[in-house]
Amino acid sequence: METILFEKHDTGVAVITLNRPEVLNSMSPTLLDELRATIRQVRDDADIGALLLTGAGRGFCAGADLTAGFKPPANATIGDGVANSMEIGFNPAIRELAELPKPVICAVNGMTAGGGVGLALAGDVVFAAKSASFVQVFGPKLALVPDCGVTYFMPRLIGQARTRALAMSGDKLSAEQAAEWGLIWACVEDNRLMEEAMAYAEKLAQGPTEAFADIKMVLDASYDNDLNAQLDLEKETQRRRGNHPNFTEGVAAFVEKRSPNFSR
Repeated sequence: METILFEKHDTGVAVITLNRPEVLNSMSPTLLDELRATIRQVRDDADIGALLLTGAGRGFCAGADLTAGFKPPANATIGDGVANSMEIGFNPAIRELAELPKPVICAVNGMTAGGGVGLALAGDVVFAAKSASFVQVFGPKLALVPDCGVTYFMPRLIGQARTRALAMSGDKLSAEQAAEWGLIWACVEDNRLMEEAMAYAEKLAQGPTEAFADIKMVLDASYDNDLNAQLDLEKETQRRRGNHPNFTEGVAAFVEKRSPNFSR
C-alpha cells in the first residue's frame, strides 16, 4: 500500500497508521481506498480483537487533501464533485470505521483538522497527545460545513453550544480541553501516547469481541430509541448474549475467582 502502514500483533491488536506525513496524513482518494480495504481486512480476521488507528509524523490527519484530484463528474458542478467524493470515499470510510464490530482505539498525535476530526471521533476510544489539537476549518476557511461525521459526533459528545462555536470560529481545541469536555477519552504525555493507547487496545483485544460489538450497537441505537424501546433492545441483546458460550465462561470465572478465558 502507498498510504497506509498495517501491523498485526500477536496480542490480537491490528495497527493502521496513516502514512502521508509530508501532508499531515491528509486524505486522498488512494488513502481512503486503502483505509477501507484495511478496515475490511481487520473485520474479517478472527485473530484480531481490536484496532488501533494513528498517524505517522507530526499530525494525525489534516482532513481532505484538496490537491489530490477530487474531480467533479462530467458536466457537473464543483459542488457535485465535492458531494461525489463524499459519496464514494469519505462517507463510506467513516461508516466502515464506526461500524467495525470490534473496538477501535484512536491515538491522535499532533494536528487534527477538518475531516480528520471526524475520522478520529469515528473510533470508540480516543487518546490524544498533550500537544495535539482539534480544529474545524470548514466554515471560516472554506465556506463549507463540517463533514466526515463531525456534525454527528461532536454535538453528542460536547453539546451544541461548544460545537457551533468551534465550527464557526475555527479555533483550535487543545487535547487537554477536549478531554475535560468529554470529546475524547484521555489526554496523555506525548511520549506515552502509543504506549497507553496500545495497552488499552491489548486489554480489549483479549476480551469478548462479540460482546463489545453489541455494546457499540446498543449505545448507537440509544440516540433514536425512547426508553421503552431501549429497554426492549437491551433485553433481546442480553437474551442472545446469554446464549453465547462466553457468558457461561464469564460466570464460571466469577465463581472460581479467576480471569475469564473468552473466545472470539
